[in-house]
Amino acid sequence: MPISGSPKKLAQDIAGGYFMLTPPMLKLYTPGDLKIIVAHIGIVARELRQEVISLDDVMALKGRNMKLSRLHQAEVVVNAYCKKRRIPI
Repeated sequence: MPISGSPKKLAQDIAGGYFMLTPPMLKLYTPGDLKIIVAHIGIVARELRQEVISLDDVMALKGRNMKLSRLHQAEVVVNAYCKKRRIPI
């Protein structure tokens, strides 16, 4: 199944908590799609890290850290799935 819509939007939805990657869901994607997803997860993570947030704004910092955590978890899930299935990324 090809990626529906923009891969960057998919990564932003993962960061926002609207979409979650699971191993059964990853079976639908080709190895090329998985490589694109991981690349865009990295792009969105870099964009989040570039945001300048005041240290006084605790809620904004917490929100950014949650988004980064979701992206990291999704990347770990994809990498583990690919390692188990011997799919080169």
